[in-house]
Amino acid sequence: MDLASIYHRTGDNYCYLYQDDIFHIRIRTKKGNVQAITLLYGDQYDFAGHRWQTFFLDMQRTGSDKLHDYWQASIKDKQKRLRYGFIIKQGDEQITFTEKGFFPFIPEDPGYYFCFPYIHKTELFKPPSWVKETIWYQIFPERFRNGDPDRNPQEIAGWGQDEPAISNYFGGDLQGIINSLDYLQDLGITGIYLTPIFYANSNHKYNTIDYLQIDPHFGDISLLKRLVHECHNRGIRVMLDAVFNHCGYLFPPFQDVLEKGDQSAYKDWFHVHQFPLKEGSAFHYETFGFYEDMPKLNTANKAVKDYLLNVAEFWIRECDIDGWRLDVANEVDHAFWREFRSRVKAIKPDCFILGEVWHDSMPWLRGEQFDSVMNYPFLSKSLQFFAYDMIQAKDFVEDMTSIIQAYPANVNEVLFNIIGSHDTPRVFQETGFRLEKIKMLFTFLFTFPGTPCIYYGDEIGLDGGSDPGCRKCMEWDSEKQNLELKDYIKKLIEIRKSTALLSGSSSFYFLKELENCIAYYHREENEIMMTVINNNNHDVSYPLPFPLKGKKLTMPMTCQEYAAESHDLTVNLGAYESILLHFSV
Repeated sequence: MDLASIYHRTGDNYCYLYQDDIFHIRIRTKKGNVQAITLLYGDQYDFAGHRWQTFFLDMQRTGSDKLHDYWQASIKDKQKRLRYGFIIKQGDEQITFTEKGFFPFIPEDPGYYFCFPYIHKTELFKPPSWVKETIWYQIFPERFRNGDPDRNPQEIAGWGQDEPAISNYFGGDLQGIINSLDYLQDLGITGIYLTPIFYANSNHKYNTIDYLQIDPHFGDISLLKRLVHECHNRGIRVMLDAVFNHCGYLFPPFQDVLEKGDQSAYKDWFHVHQFPLKEGSAFHYETFGFYEDMPKLNTANKAVKDYLLNVAEFWIRECDIDGWRLDVANEVDHAFWREFRSRVKAIKPDCFILGEVWHDSMPWLRGEQFDSVMNYPFLSKSLQFFAYDMIQAKDFVEDMTSIIQAYPANVNEVLFNIIGSHDTPRVFQETGFRLEKIKMLFTFLFTFPGTPCIYYGDEIGLDGGSDPGCRKCMEWDSEKQNLELKDYIKKLIEIRKSTALLSGSSSFYFLKELENCIAYYHREENEIMMTVINNNNHDVSYPLPFPLKGKKLTMPMTCQEYAAESHDLTVNLGAYESILLHFSV
């Protein structure tokens, strides 16, 4: 037994309160190195006859990646304090792993064991309940729909007639979104995420000039109120983009510092290296990336903090928005986000807080900052397997297992899963314009734990390369839309919305891959929703590893039902075909 490879820590994704009455404990071991693990636990003050009272739970192996096996146990009794350890077995060898190390015996003193001092329900990671069931749709407002030509910029291209560029405009606005709500509702959308809509001198609006004014090209506050109201009437939530890491070059406080230098009342609003701020082509202040027109805000400064937090409160209070997506969230200090959450939740407790973080996000997901993050690891691995054919099924399953195990289960249930965004090439482009590949990607998106988001136009086959190519005008001519893809996605949305297993608190497991065919399932008690995706250019027969004789199987995509006549059943899939199966065991 390789003791050096055994890992556990108290907290984060290894030890956490999952629900009010369920506590999860995980441990990681070297792949194939451990045969069985038993969790030993008890209240450190619970003694009878001078003997510590303990309980035992067999741990389940919940997944494996390239190097490790992951094990989990769920404690469902009413424990308030926990001391716990692990009895690990391999063949004739048995050791006990505790906070104080490894022992060939089971220590009787609770002081040896890992400690979770007290289980406070106030520390439960608890995102808004509505998020798990939401079908998101991301809109880049300038390119979605022109609903009010009177608001057009002075220089404007005909809708979709030019390729998207860094500086061109096409006239998309809030009225255009309002005019498209029937389309979104018919598609099955229940949440829209708008990239920035506040006043800025760009088409993307990530260089804010005025955080308290809707960009005039998009509309005004009354129009945003109407949009939110119309959305709410249709059961659609609205999330706005908060760019609090940096501002635009023309942001008045920054202009004041440019003009007055060290005498400016706003000099500490930014990260200034020296004065004057600019000398020729050189600039002496921190920025987003190395873009001098996006000065970085000093969010540790009280005046800056108060200003931005007032902005966050203002749009919730005035327009009843349902969430904030936080741009470049990982470059803003944690103290700011803790106060942001406190202030936002005080006004609207079920407001959704989504951070843009492209890497391991555990530091922001401990219940006191964000409710979720954009799941870019999901995007990159999905494209590697389904679009690029860079990795085989085994590698993909192992990589996705690593992603799942990086977070607590209640975090995984609300991760913001994407296969494209305004910062990435279009999925149609990435798949080499292959419809069968795109269908597999969307099948995976809508059947994987987390909350799925469609980037506008992906559902009808809009193409485009890297930014700015991925920001094309939405195609509204149905004769130029890929209606086969749109209908396929509508069906996936319908299935997800009608199947609680896919958006609830079910357990998730990968099954053994077969060639380049993957399979996985959601399970709650005896109910199972299974997905099989054949990423091969030939037919595959996948054996079902469940005793199903006499059971009814439903195929939600086709609404077909079958009665299983044998325990040994296989699913036959054509090249690049996906199948969903719903049954009870």
